[in-house]
Amino acid sequence: MEKNSSNMIPLTENSPDKKEMVCIFGTGDFGRSLGYKMLQCGYSIVFGSRNAQTSSLIPKGTEVLSHREAAQKADIIIVAIQRQHYNFLTELTEVLHGKVLVDVSNNLKINQYPESNAEYLAQLVPGAKVVKAFNTVSAWALQSGTLDASRQVFVCGDDNKAKQMVMDIVRTLGLTPLDQGSLLAAREIENYPLQLFPMWKFPIYLAIGLSAFFFFYSLIRDVIYPYIHENKDLSFFIVISIPNRVCPIVALILLALVYLPGIIAAILQLHRGTKYSRFPDWLDKWMLCRKQLGLVALVFAFLHVLYTLVIPIRYYVRWRLNVYVISQIKDNRTDPFNNTNGWISDSYLALGILGFFLFVLLGITSLPSVSNSVNWREFRFVQSKLGYLTLILCTAHTLVYGGKRFLNPSLYRWYLPAAYMLSLIVPCIVLAIKFVLIFPCIDQPLTQIRQGWERNSKGSKQSYCNDSKSAV
Repeated sequence: MEKNSSNMIPLTENSPDKKEMVCIFGTGDFGRSLGYKMLQCGYSIVFGSRNAQTSSLIPKGTEVLSHREAAQKADIIIVAIQRQHYNFLTELTEVLHGKVLVDVSNNLKINQYPESNAEYLAQLVPGAKVVKAFNTVSAWALQSGTLDASRQVFVCGDDNKAKQMVMDIVRTLGLTPLDQGSLLAAREIENYPLQLFPMWKFPIYLAIGLSAFFFFYSLIRDVIYPYIHENKDLSFFIVISIPNRVCPIVALILLALVYLPGIIAAILQLHRGTKYSRFPDWLDKWMLCRKQLGLVALVFAFLHVLYTLVIPIRYYVRWRLNVYVISQIKDNRTDPFNNTNGWISDSYLALGILGFFLFVLLGITSLPSVSNSVNWREFRFVQSKLGYLTLILCTAHTLVYGGKRFLNPSLYRWYLPAAYMLSLIVPCIVLAIKFVLIFPCIDQPLTQIRQGWERNSKGSKQSYCNDSKSAV
C-alpha cells in the first residue's frame, strides 16, 4: 500500500535547532508539499486557511489557523493561492505591513494579465515586501524529492533584505536560488514555466518543413514520374524508401546549419572590426538553438541507420536480387567483379559509419551531465573540431554515394536533380567558407578581434601594428 508523505512525521520535527516560523497561505497540493519540505528542514510551519481545521492531508507537526491568526505568527508568509483569490488580502493590510510576502503563483497563459501576479500582490498590500519565488518548482518534485530537473529557483523583489531571506530558505531546501533583480522581472519568471520547449520550436519546425519538402520532392521524382512515364506503381516507396532518403538529407542540412551561424558571426566580426557590436536578433536566436538543431539532426541520422538496417529483409530488395540471379542463370553469364565499384561501396559505408559515430559522440557531449565534467577547451574541441570533421565525413559520404550519377542526364526526372544533390548545397557552402576562414591572413585578424582588438580604436590599432612589426 502506498503511503501518503503528508502523514509521515518529519525527521527534524523535534530537532533542537529549529528555524524561524514560516506561514503558508493555502492548503492545496503545492502549499502542503512546500510546508512538509520546510518542516523536514527545521522550519516551524503554520498554515493560514479559510477553514481553520486540521485535516489528514496536513503534515503532522504543523497547525492550521485563520489567515489573520497565522499571519500574526510569522514574518515570512508564502502565498500559495491563485491570483483570483488575492482579494481577501486587502482585509489583512495592517497585519501584513512590513512582512515578507512570497508569491509562488503561475498563470494559465503567457502574459495573461497586464501586470505580473507579484506586482498585483504588491499593489493590493503596499506595506508588504513582496518577493517572487518557487513558481518553477512543482508540488510533485517537492513530494518525491526528485529535484534534479527543477533545482533552480528564480527569485526577484524590490527589497534586498527580504529577497535574501527567501534565498536563504531556498538554499536550506537544497535548491539553487537565482537572483533575477527587482520585481519587474516577475513577469518573465511567471512566463517561464508556461513556455513549451522554447529553444526547440525553431529546430523542430525547420526539421518538419525540410522533411515535408523533401518527402514531396522525392514523391514526385520516384513515385509519380515512373507511374506517368513508365506505368510503374512504386507507391510502396512511401513507407521505407522515401523516408530513408529524407532522413539523411535533413540530418545533413541540420548539421550544416549548426555551424553556419558561427561562420556568419565571424564574417560580421571581420566586417565590423570588433566583437563588441551586437549581432542581429535572428542570428542571436539561431546561435542559441544550435544544440537543439544538432540533437534533432542526430535523431534523423539515427532513423536513417534504422531504415538502412531493414533494407536486406524488404520484399522488394529480395525480389530484385532473385530476379537478377535468375536472369544470370538463364543467360549463362556472370558479371565480373568491378574493383572500382568495390572501393566506392566500401568507402561510402566507411564514411557513413565514421560520420555517425562522431555524430553520436557530439550528441553525448552536449548532455549537461557530460558537458559539466569537461573544461571549456575540451568541450570546444569536441563541438567545434570534431563537429566540422563530422560534417566533412557526412558530406563525403553523400558525395561518394552520388559518384558519377551527378552527370547522368537520365536521373534528372522532369529536370529535377536527385534530392541528395540538393542536400549538399548548404554543407558545401559551410565547408568552403570555413576553409577560407582558416587561412592565416584571415584567421589571425579574427583571433585578434575576438581577443578584444578593435579596428576603429586608435590604441588597439597601434598595439596591433606594433605586434605585427615585432612578429615580422
